[in-house]
Amino acid sequence: MSMSRTIARAITNYDDPRSFGSRLRARRVAPLKAMIESVHAQHGHVSIIDIGGTEQYWNILPRQYLIEHDVRIAVVNLPSSELPPDHGLFTFTTGDGCDLSAVPDRAFHIAHANSVIEHVGDWPRMQRFAAELRRVSEHQYVQTPNFWFPVEPHCMTPFFHWLPRPTRMWLVRKYELGHWPRAESVDAAALRVDSARLLDRSMMASLFSDCSISIERLLGLPKSIIAVGHGAN
Repeated sequence: MSMSRTIARAITNYDDPRSFGSRLRARRVAPLKAMIESVHAQHGHVSIIDIGGTEQYWNILPRQYLIEHDVRIAVVNLPSSELPPDHGLFTFTTGDGCDLSAVPDRAFHIAHANSVIEHVGDWPRMQRFAAELRRVSEHQYVQTPNFWFPVEPHCMTPFFHWLPRPTRMWLVRKYELGHWPRAESVDAAALRVDSARLLDRSMMASLFSDCSISIERLLGLPKSIIAVGHGAN
């Protein structure tokens, strides 16, 4: 196993609350908690649609906290995903975050997406994704890695995303990088390189023009971008 892959697994072991990734997630959760508490105070319960999420992710909040605030979470993943059965606070379904036409307007109190929008495809698909989140919910919480952070978060390789595309494709064919196994062909390398398109603050501000945009920093560097929206039209 490559060194970058070993490091990636250690950092992003979200089953371990002491891991670096878990501590970062817990630190960024304050705006989400404030949103949940505001919705609960208004409605007495909280409905969340989590696009591209997992049940594991919600370990960032104590289960008792979710129960006390009567939170129900609908997790939506692509049709190719293997879904667990519905249970407890969670329901699981398939769908495309860029086309939630089966979901009525304002069907949920909160739309949530963590490190998803960079994977949906080109700019028009990102626009559709952002529009759908705003349409189906009263409030939005959307986080994405920042293009200007020097370490690419999926392959855990410094400066990777700043390199020319042919260079990136050569690297993923040559090495295991972070969460990515070595690509066996040019086609596989192209798909892997194109699987994540990182955004900067201006791009997120354009996609979520009615949201407040904040920057999560690590050692002073802009690690993530968070869009928080309230009462979108």
